[in-house]
Amino acid sequence: MHSTLVIRKERDDDISAVGAVVRAAFGRPEEPALVDALRRADAITVSAVADVGSRIVGHVALTPVTIDDEHLALALAPVAVEPDWQRQGIGDALIRYALDECRRLGHGIVIVLGEPNYYHRFGFTPASDFGIECPFPVPSEAFMVLELSPGAAAGRRGTVRYRPEFELI
Repeated sequence: MHSTLVIRKERDDDISAVGAVVRAAFGRPEEPALVDALRRADAITVSAVADVGSRIVGHVALTPVTIDDEHLALALAPVAVEPDWQRQGIGDALIRYALDECRRLGHGIVIVLGEPNYYHRFGFTPASDFGIECPFPVPSEAFMVLELSPGAAAGRRGTVRYRPEFELI
């Protein structure tokens, strides 16, 4: 990891740099459009950036979702690191910071759709173990849940409902 890396909350003056990072990381316009739409809807619970020497090289966002329209949770999406800065621990640092912030704010459950081998290191396990389902077809091992406090997902069975802004991707 780069020695001058700072993970911090997103500020208003970071918005254009965040868009550029997300676009570079995903290589298409849908993900930065999603972040912008979520921001306009005031629907981002946690937004953090990776700052290296006053340059934004990474971003993470968590947004509210519901499980069966009843139980609140957060979705970890998207996580983006500029391609030249990937595989240096920046994504890990962003995710750990964001999850710590979620705990500090009192949230209990985080949902992610991603690479199981990567997200297991943070404690994510298959959502199907809790009876929590993705609203669209994905490999079951790629749709995961993290209980930020023990037992937080107990009895939270059902289908995750993402915000309408996610229809952009």
